[in-house]
Amino acid sequence: METKQIQETINMVEEEHLDIRTITMGISLLDTVAGDPQQTAKNIYKKVTTYAKDLIKVAEQIEREYGIPITNKRISVTPIALIAGHATPDDMLYYAHALDDAAKAVGVDFIGGYSALVQKGFANGDLALIKSLPRALTETDLVMSSVNIGSTKAGINLDAIKLMGETVKGISEKSDTANAKLVIFANAVEDNPFMAGAFHGVSEADVVINVGVSGPGVVKRALEKVKGESIQAVAETVKKTAFKITRVGQMVGALAAERLGVEFGIVDLSLAPTPARGDSVAEVLEEIGLEQVGTHGTTAALMLLNDAVKKGGVMASQRVGGLSGAFIPVSEDAGMIDAAKEGTLTLSKLEAMTAVCSVGLDMIAIPGDTSATTISAMIADEAAIGVQNNKTTAVRILPTLGTKVGDMVDYGGLLGTAPVMPVVEKSSADFINRGGHIPAPIHSFKN
Repeated sequence: METKQIQETINMVEEEHLDIRTITMGISLLDTVAGDPQQTAKNIYKKVTTYAKDLIKVAEQIEREYGIPITNKRISVTPIALIAGHATPDDMLYYAHALDDAAKAVGVDFIGGYSALVQKGFANGDLALIKSLPRALTETDLVMSSVNIGSTKAGINLDAIKLMGETVKGISEKSDTANAKLVIFANAVEDNPFMAGAFHGVSEADVVINVGVSGPGVVKRALEKVKGESIQAVAETVKKTAFKITRVGQMVGALAAERLGVEFGIVDLSLAPTPARGDSVAEVLEEIGLEQVGTHGTTAALMLLNDAVKKGGVMASQRVGGLSGAFIPVSEDAGMIDAAKEGTLTLSKLEAMTAVCSVGLDMIAIPGDTSATTISAMIADEAAIGVQNNKTTAVRILPTLGTKVGDMVDYGGLLGTAPVMPVVEKSSADFINRGGHIPAPIHSFKN
């Protein structure tokens, strides 16, 4: 690496909030299944703690040697519903606590994969896991969960959407924050290193290292240098910046995998914000030329940003994967919070934006008395965007009891603060209660 490039990297770390957002070790649990849930839980704990025992040590070594902060160290595992067999909802809690205990034993921040894939229908393990979620997510500290309810190939499981609306509602009655640990997906990917949606796909190797890199502050600083120039200059600047960020991520991921003696998976270049000023995707969009995120033109600016990020990442590495784009979690982005408080950013605008970014309605506080069917309908709309456009979409909604529109809810730490946003009060119950399966779109038939 040339001296100029080294100095650029140092500046990105020290002044522009560049970090490795996460090193995530993916671990297959397909070989842990035993004759009963308690023994399977013991096997899960043993395999996770065996492979991840040095994850923190190696990550900290790399931080010291290269001066690049690694914000989170995480684990993802095979979707637990796949190994549940005939387990009951109570049995599933053995698995949840085994994951939580293992994560604490090795010192990681989170463990993802308490998950189910129900886009075409339910197996016993899927239903057991979903029914266990209110207890599993409130009785554990580090366990993250996801449920995939639709895909372009399979269509949308409306029965699952109805059940997930009821589940989100049930979780909110036990905890104001536990729903931050649950993502409801359409077109979930198998190698996503970001929480809460990470799980280790069945097509992955036994153990891999995936890296998530994030640099909205770096992108914003780069765009400040092309103020007033053409939109082509904006796209090119973002692309070149994403290239540099991805190269850093690939270096760190390859080093970590080599030192841990496992395979290197992918680099996910996702502009994931934090509540800190200067580390905001909203501020990047405003630097492109918006007075405030949410105003007219926001969706177009976000499309340009997301596309340029992906192009720069693909140029930099053959191992780009995961979601790789721009995240818009409201409570975790200082600029999004400002825009939501002022009413510039609405749920309808956020839904439009999710058609062109990496995820969906993410970390959004809504009134605690919102009905389960309304929550289900929000999930259905996001799933429709993902399924029709052959992209990943997701919902992480936070109904908060005792709140009204405009109240501020503090979730703590990286989860940030969110204003309670208004929800359309007209009912969607008759639609949701129809149940059944929304067919896959015609363009899904490609064989």
